[in-house]
Amino acid sequence: MIQEPPAVTLPVPPRRLRRTPWQRLWRDHLARTGLIVLALLYACAGLADPLTPYSMHFNDPDLANAPPTTVHFQDDEGRWTWPFVRAVKRRFDPGTFRQLYFEQPDKSYPLRLLVAAEPYRIFGVVGGNIHLIGVDPPARLFLLGSDVNGRDNFSRLFFGAQKSLTIGFLGLIIAFPIGIIYGGVSGFLGGLVDNVMMRVAEAVMSIPSFYLLIGLAAILPPGMSSSDRFALITVILSLIGWAGLARVIRGMVLSVREEEFVLAARAAGLPEFVNIVRHVIPQTASFLIVAATLQVPSFILSESGLSFIGLGIQQPDASWGNMLKAALDNVNDLPSEPWLIAPGLLIFITILCFNTVGDALRDVLDPKLQGTA
Repeated sequence: MIQEPPAVTLPVPPRRLRRTPWQRLWRDHLARTGLIVLALLYACAGLADPLTPYSMHFNDPDLANAPPTTVHFQDDEGRWTWPFVRAVKRRFDPGTFRQLYFEQPDKSYPLRLLVAAEPYRIFGVVGGNIHLIGVDPPARLFLLGSDVNGRDNFSRLFFGAQKSLTIGFLGLIIAFPIGIIYGGVSGFLGGLVDNVMMRVAEAVMSIPSFYLLIGLAAILPPGMSSSDRFALITVILSLIGWAGLARVIRGMVLSVREEEFVLAARAAGLPEFVNIVRHVIPQTASFLIVAATLQVPSFILSESGLSFIGLGIQQPDASWGNMLKAALDNVNDLPSEPWLIAPGLLIFITILCFNTVGDALRDVLDPKLQGTA
């Protein structure tokens, strides 16, 4: 009687080896925190209109440079009550030459939720006029005070995020395809073509981008709208930011082009460009994901820097850079008005979150480390 051989039981890999890259990334506490913070920032930017009490261009000239509105939770007798504010009046102090604001105790204005106020269109498509929070005039809800034109700093932080956070991904849409295709073709073809293409890329990399932007911004017509400036800055940053990526992609392609599957596709008669796009470039996907998360902060910093020196997004449109410039104009008041540096704090948090997520992605997508996460 012939006995059947015993069944072979294959070892089950540990759970940690079966986790997907997303699961390993989510288990990283710092990366998870960074992802959550970035999601909140982008959600607030996209829904700025309904989340803020005022529009970007709303202003009350009688409350220029007003301090943050005091929200009261107790009435005059010390009893807890629904939050309310009071209207304020401006007075000029001839001794210190400063504007002082005093609350008017005669009437209180309760905070209202889901207030019908200024109309808006979310993403230019969805219309509405409901704001999450607000108060009845003549009271104002300036949670971070107002600027020199009487505009709400808190609301403008949300609208400034739309430009400061968006420019990074718009730049990637332009720069990454150029860098990927250019570097892929250069590395795959090699030889003289590779040498010429890399010398061109090195010439682009040698351009001092910040000074180029300053020079171009200085010659722009003064009547140019902020939207046009924003588009131009995005295009310029993208057209000078692809070269570094192209060099890295070229180096990766040089190591991939001799792999058997690439040679087999070539032997089968697949066109070279199709071979590059279908078989070579996908091998760089893990690097591209990491590079994207690390490239976005550079675009954000460039836009903020240009707006900070007055050559980027112009008033009355808001960006974190030109809001910091407004704070610089009142640098002597910063010790007593620390809320003016809120845009700088948001820039710092955004850059820190992107870098944290990028570092975690680099570890998660590294094949040599996939068994240790």
